[in-house]
Amino acid sequence: MDCFTAPAEVNAIPNGKGHEPSEEITASAKTPPAEDGEKEAVPNSAQNASPHRTEANLPESQEFLSGVEDKKTTRFTDFEGKTSFGMSVFNLGNAIMGSGILGLAYAMANTGVILFLVLLTVVAVLSSYSIHLLLKSSGIVGIRAYEQLGYRAFGTPGKMAAGIAITLQNIGAMSSYLYIVKYEFPLVIQAFLKVDKPAGEWYLNGNYLVIIVSVAVILPLALMKQLGYLGYTSGFSLSCMVFFLISVIYKKFNVPCPFVDFAFNGTASVLNVSAMDPGGEDNPACIPKLANLNSQTAYTIPILAFAFVCHPEVLPIYTELRNATKKKMQHVANISIAVMYGMYFLAALFGYLTFYGEVEAELLHTYSRIDPYDTLILCVRVAVLTAVTLTVPIVLFPVRRAIQQMMFPNKTFYWPRHIAIAFVLLTFINLLVIFAPNILGIFGIIGATSAPCLIFIFPAVFYIRIVPKEEEPLRSVPKILAACFAGIGFLFMIMSLSFIIIDWTSGTGKASSGH
Repeated sequence: MDCFTAPAEVNAIPNGKGHEPSEEITASAKTPPAEDGEKEAVPNSAQNASPHRTEANLPESQEFLSGVEDKKTTRFTDFEGKTSFGMSVFNLGNAIMGSGILGLAYAMANTGVILFLVLLTVVAVLSSYSIHLLLKSSGIVGIRAYEQLGYRAFGTPGKMAAGIAITLQNIGAMSSYLYIVKYEFPLVIQAFLKVDKPAGEWYLNGNYLVIIVSVAVILPLALMKQLGYLGYTSGFSLSCMVFFLISVIYKKFNVPCPFVDFAFNGTASVLNVSAMDPGGEDNPACIPKLANLNSQTAYTIPILAFAFVCHPEVLPIYTELRNATKKKMQHVANISIAVMYGMYFLAALFGYLTFYGEVEAELLHTYSRIDPYDTLILCVRVAVLTAVTLTVPIVLFPVRRAIQQMMFPNKTFYWPRHIAIAFVLLTFINLLVIFAPNILGIFGIIGATSAPCLIFIFPAVFYIRIVPKEEEPLRSVPKILAACFAGIGFLFMIMSLSFIIIDWTSGTGKASSGH
């Protein structure tokens, strides 16, 4: 995937190896599909881009531009995509769908149903708009790599800022996924084997399990040459999440309302349930709140704001899309966001309607309080673990690409380097998860800074810089909107950081306790 990062590399491959799917296409004539598609997607930027930005005062820019501007006929000479529309939707959907879905019921309990729906809708629309800004910028310069957009907007500092933000954001995401594997997997195995008091068996040790999962599942997938091949595992991962959703909906209808803790009800659970049912209807704890503001509400806004983070993956997926046009990729993004929006809302709604105010920051733990050996919930936990594990390789691709861009900008695809970066990254993340589990607090801070940058600030600022002033003056509506968008990003960043700091100083540990 890191082999098609910049047009600069197009010039760097005179080896005429024929038309392998992942080698760059040196002669523009070889990419007819991209040609037709991009002409309609960017009608006048091909002509506009060349006169105004030909000689920026950046030494490297000549090689970039030669790749783009000599061939006015085609927009993207960097790579010819092979991945179908459906697989791209699966990949992007999987990139969006993180472990965040487990915390959404808790978010709804602290905002109320209506307010939650409003916030979720706003965030989904903003994410889609942000992807529109990224795609438009990349269409104008003919480059489909986040770091290179930063380079074209602000030179090397822009490239480094984007690369570092992607690296930190995605390493944080991968750590939190493996963290879930480390803590959940042993509990699931323990429950399946009905081991009440583990006596130090190796297969109940989270550290060993994380390493096994990383080596057996994640590493082979991370070594794929292109993201497109991961479409199948992404589809499977999403179907695991659909199973999770169906189970949450099903459970709503067979968990009695004022629910009884396993610790108290022991054997009398059957009697308890029947006794509770008649009077359970009017119980005030069982009435959903439509709007609910409390001290926790503020924490839920960052959880929601980052519910649709997939921006590092958008451009790599765009690069591999077959017959890619800006319009087609925007459709991929909109469908992925719409499907996730539906799943998020349903999971939050039914999770909340099952437990109301009792719901925990991690939804599945709340079910285990009723019955730790509930087979359905155990299967759901396995499904969530599978989904989370299969998301790691997708999240790893942009990091590897960012590292390539920052450290080896003009090198062509090289298997040993491709493998080595994946191996080093996974080893590093495993070490973090095993030896420094408390580092998640630090990742909270990193997430609060890098996520708003990637979602709001960078796309808006790059757009303002990259779209030529002749096409859209600074005072034009699209640029003013983009500037407001960056402002929202700064707001979110300040908000999230201040909550985390308040949390740490007051020592309540709310943000740190729920993963």
